[in-house]
Amino acid sequence: MDLVILRMIEPASKLRSIEMLDEYFGIKHRRQSYYESAPQWLTLKTKAENIALGFARKHYAFNFDLLFYDVTTLYFETFDEDELRKNGFSKDNKFQQPQILVALMVTKEGFPIAYEVFAGNTFEGHTIIPVVKNFIRKNNVKAFTVVTDAAMISTENEINYIVGARLGNLSNELMKQIDKCITREDGKSIRIKTDNGYLICSYSSIRYRKDKYEMEKQIEKAKHSIDNPSKNKKLKFTKSSGQNIELNQKLIDRTQTLLGIKGYYTNLEESIVDNQTIIEQYHELYKIEQAFRISKSDLQTRPIFHYKEEPIKLHVLICFMALVVSKHIELQTKTSIRKLIHECKKITDARLKNKITGKEIKIRAKLNRATIEILQKLNLLT
Repeated sequence: MDLVILRMIEPASKLRSIEMLDEYFGIKHRRQSYYESAPQWLTLKTKAENIALGFARKHYAFNFDLLFYDVTTLYFETFDEDELRKNGFSKDNKFQQPQILVALMVTKEGFPIAYEVFAGNTFEGHTIIPVVKNFIRKNNVKAFTVVTDAAMISTENEINYIVGARLGNLSNELMKQIDKCITREDGKSIRIKTDNGYLICSYSSIRYRKDKYEMEKQIEKAKHSIDNPSKNKKLKFTKSSGQNIELNQKLIDRTQTLLGIKGYYTNLEESIVDNQTIIEQYHELYKIEQAFRISKSDLQTRPIFHYKEEPIKLHVLICFMALVVSKHIELQTKTSIRKLIHECKKITDARLKNKITGKEIKIRAKLNRATIEILQKLNLLT
């Protein structure tokens, strides 16, 4: 737990963290003890997840009915691959460097309760079924809905899902049905039965203006590319016609039809969950993105400097535990973990030592109002 706390206060290497524990808090750990104990800590993953889950049930009334799922990538400061560290689609734009894929599950508040690590070249859509099914089996869950951006197999009947739809990939028949049925007014939605479950489509005038602006910008780029053949490159609204490049009018027309429309897939019946609730629950997915930002920015989960599987997975475990604590602090105090640490660093001790008697006296600075308020919200100060 000492390494978890240091990861929150001042992210650094494990050995540097051991030095800072002694420097900042007078807590001493031998390096050799770390090397001997660290490999055994990986067995604590299940225990750490169970503690986080129990905490979520007690403090956030988590009852397994709704879970948010997403993945991210963590890159390494190297160019060498192995069985775990693989080149793949990088969410950090580090396409030349190997990475791992980390799947994270959080509650509707964004509180993390479980995670898994995959090889860096794993397609994210292939992770969700085994991860979620394992979670269901381990916790003996009966009713369960997962919200995610990743692809979901609709035939997995034991998993209820809400998934973002890629409308650009729809068949012409579905496109025509949407165009015919949807009312282009804010808040209006339709539900269509498909092979992938129910497709719910909603319209937003704000989204329409944004989509229209992006489409027109892409069309202008395409036209400029066509008018300047020496600068030709593959753009969204261009297509090859023999040796020439021309506008892809068919794609422009499809895009025009979908302006302002957002789609969602679910296998939940409308009698159980209405369209508006499906849409609202999907939009809560941003909370897992917040958790990833905390992990990557505040806890500096990446880049990873380890190169063996055990230290890599131990690093992720420590960062997961630090994320659990950090997220609870943020939820309770409405304060970012960085601001909390900034305030806590103002709490200093003066250590005075009598050279004759050898007696040491500690004098602590008074807490400021901001720190007192934070500690009260965490029930750490009466």
